[in-house]
Amino acid sequence: MAAADQWIDPDDGVRYPAGEVHGWQPGRNETVCGLSLHRSRLRRFPHVTWADVQPESGRHAEEVREVCRRCRAALGGRRDERGWTRVNPRP
Repeated sequence: MAAADQWIDPDDGVRYPAGEVHGWQPGRNETVCGLSLHRSRLRRFPHVTWADVQPESGRHAEEVREVCRRCRAALGGRRDERGWTRVNPRP
């Protein structure tokens, strides 16, 4: 995980992503969508998974304002839901 900002949980003192979040894999200097971490001034969060920062999950997404659309598409935003359904199939 990489994010534009961070917040610190008052209960356990662990920092979590806030603001706009992007997918990031450890060992890389760019996000999944191709943004440079240094030039974009993004902070890394290797201890937080992609599923935990989704607003639907509610785990560590309290301060997340926006999820990158390109990163969501690359990492599979909601794989359990089908994106479309056939309403009137051909005979």
